[in-house]
Amino acid sequence: MRLKALLKQCSCTVIFSVLLGGGHLAAADPDELINGLHKDAANAVYDTYFARFTADAVFLGTDRAERWSIDAFKAYAKPIFDAGVGWRYEVVSRHWAGAGDIRWFDEVLWNDKYGYCRGTGVVRSTGEGWRIAHYSLTFLIPNELATDMATMTQAIDARPQ
Repeated sequence: MRLKALLKQCSCTVIFSVLLGGGHLAAADPDELINGLHKDAANAVYDTYFARFTADAVFLGTDRAERWSIDAFKAYAKPIFDAGVGWRYEVVSRHWAGAGDIRWFDEVLWNDKYGYCRGTGVVRSTGEGWRIAHYSLTFLIPNELATDMATMTQAIDARPQ
């Protein structure tokens, strides 16, 4: 009987932990952290997506104006995720560097709307597992198109804000 009561208590603790978002967020390694980030984004899972970032994280989007503190990025993403919409980037390749509690990476991603993109970032190990301190998403422009893209970008940038 004691075993049954103990199992019931443990089950409640596990369920409570998962409901609070702590169940699978303590990423054992940086790859698990970033893979989970992309999965949460694709499934519009707001709480666990943003739990993967440090409190002082910075997210750089593809537009020149998109340098967000994590709080600003949360405000931007909340209505999108609440609508059940996310963003899907499939990992093509990823490379890691660094050692110890700080690592950095670059990855090539595939997005059906934008084609190949690159994500770069810095992760750090915290008392709660690995967290993202900095993430940047960029479009990959083939060199053959670079001059045309630069000309179009400069035309837009020359416009008064």
